[in-house]
Amino acid sequence: MNTSLKRRTFLKTTAAGAFGLTVLGPAALSSCSTVDRKSMGVGLQLYTIRDAMAADLHGSLRKVSDLGYKYVELASYADGKFYGYTPEEFKKIVEDLGMEAISSHTQVEAAGISLDNAKIMTEAHAALGVQYCIQPWVEEADRNIESYKKMVGDWNEVGGIMKQAGIRFGYHNHNFEFKSVDGIVPYYDIFMKEMDPDLITMELDIFWASKAGQDPVEMFHNYPGRFRLLHVKDMYTREAPFFDVIKDDIAPVGEGVIDFKTIFAVKEVAGMKHFFVEDDNQGNGKPFEALETSIHNLTTDILV
Repeated sequence: MNTSLKRRTFLKTTAAGAFGLTVLGPAALSSCSTVDRKSMGVGLQLYTIRDAMAADLHGSLRKVSDLGYKYVELASYADGKFYGYTPEEFKKIVEDLGMEAISSHTQVEAAGISLDNAKIMTEAHAALGVQYCIQPWVEEADRNIESYKKMVGDWNEVGGIMKQAGIRFGYHNHNFEFKSVDGIVPYYDIFMKEMDPDLITMELDIFWASKAGQDPVEMFHNYPGRFRLLHVKDMYTREAPFFDVIKDDIAPVGEGVIDFKTIFAVKEVAGMKHFFVEDDNQGNGKPFEALETSIHNLTTDILV
């Protein structure tokens, strides 16, 4: 890539983080800073540490808390449980570590969801105490106009059920939603038009929208109040818009070319309530070092 300076900065930062994590441990590293990181409300999408969670759930969540993350967004729900735990059990694990579960990613397939299953899903999320439940993905086979319209109709129904329990349903984008299909751009011509804004919020992934050539600030002004949640991850290179889900260019927040200061400056226009750091590549094998870099840049530069 043509960003050698950024890469050198990243390597130096992660090297320092690695030393702190190894010698001092993340809690000591975080306490060396004058910044009260938890007070700044940085969240983490736990998909970032999915392998670590599978190997050691409790230890991994402890590291996340020690690094200063305040909120978590879950990425494992099945049959009324989260990461294999009941809602009450997982809620206690998170809260005992000084964090709060705010949101959860839960797939509603194109085939639809029965009202009974929607109620079970809603009851589990209500017991967990989250404020949001997010649809994170659409399978490639279902990325056509007919399927998109059917899914949006289903999502509105699920959103109505969840609203009764005080939960806002939502949609998390990648870049393929911005690709024209038969002259229609699904994100704008179907999702934003047909999703009921009183039932569904958008969780804008800044990286994927940027890769598709979108300007988040312009999106916020065009659709004020529609983006209660944001996903933040950086990218090393700015290039022509593309629509394949390629993750090689993901960088820790503040180490790439995305202007997060300008984006956060209009968070009220967006309607943002929470944001989550996410690294689909799990820090290229070193997720906690990358998470240290992201929260350091957020709490010492971007958010101040």
